[in-house]
Amino acid sequence: MPSRRAAPTLPTKTLGRARVAASILDADLGNLAHAVRRAQSEGADRIHLDVMDGHFVPNLTFGPKTVKALRRRTRLPLDAHLMISEPDRYIDEFLDAGCDSVTIHVEIKRPIEPILRRIRAAGRAAGLSLRPGTPLTALEPYRSLLDIVMVMTVEPGFGGQAFMADVARAKVLAAREYLSHKLHGAEVHVDGGISRDTAELVGGLAADVLVVGSALWIKGRDMGREIRLVRALADEGYQYALNGGVPPIPRDRMVTFATLPRHLARTLQGEIERSGIPAFIFRSGPLDLEALDEERDWDLLLPASSEGAAADRFAARRDGLHAEAAAWRAAGMPTPPYVPAPVPPQPGELDP
Repeated sequence: MPSRRAAPTLPTKTLGRARVAASILDADLGNLAHAVRRAQSEGADRIHLDVMDGHFVPNLTFGPKTVKALRRRTRLPLDAHLMISEPDRYIDEFLDAGCDSVTIHVEIKRPIEPILRRIRAAGRAAGLSLRPGTPLTALEPYRSLLDIVMVMTVEPGFGGQAFMADVARAKVLAAREYLSHKLHGAEVHVDGGISRDTAELVGGLAADVLVVGSALWIKGRDMGREIRLVRALADEGYQYALNGGVPPIPRDRMVTFATLPRHLARTLQGEIERSGIPAFIFRSGPLDLEALDEERDWDLLLPASSEGAAADRFAARRDGLHAEAAAWRAAGMPTPPYVPAPVPPQPGELDP
């Protein structure tokens, strides 16, 4: 007899800048699969997994086997926050379990660089988290390996603690400096005490991902509304504190960076992707079944949030390729060289 269970649905496309990661620490730990499916259906952008070993922090949660089981229950990204003393012993298990990003603590007494390199070699985002009392300068030796900086605004270990506004003001905006090497995809996460009451403040400090835990799991509260409120208030904080009253660029918006023949569009696409900015090419203009792909124009699209960084690095190159395209057309469009579609590079293959 076929199962009646409906497949979990993904939320509609998220607008705006801020993203909400639903922490399941305060969910029903006896039914985490339901909690994850509920967070997904209510509009969370990610699932935040608080992994605690009872040693680094005075609490004990779950390990990679639980993460692997949850991976089968959702298509949302899984952000693992390892509050454990020896992440090097277990990092491969968490990667194999399907984590999309892994953040460890800078305060551990183990070599940190090899762990970050293992995470990035697996094609996942690597992050470092700091306790409230740890200065940002502790990140300095590892900054070139970071995709994520997580600012803790409570002492790690338990949910439901009071938000430390002074820590947020001192660290969140400043944390972005440690991600300046990345042209796309760098994220500052804020974890601890995030709710509708604190979202505007951290959004106004340019936080990218707001980890929301206990505020989502209050009995009788509309989780979807809470997620929408947190996201909207964070974007409003960014708009008026940092962006001169202009709404932030939605993270999912794409813009056309260049329009070129396919062989030149692919060339520029590969160069841009090696810098860490995702790029896509599509046939330009209305559908014309008679036009040959080798002779028609192709639009090269980038995330709007990375357009400025791409222009700083590639504007001159783009102008040169536009001139080359004009010369090729003026010469009667001779058979162009074959340029294969580029393969997106792994983190270790990115150009400095």
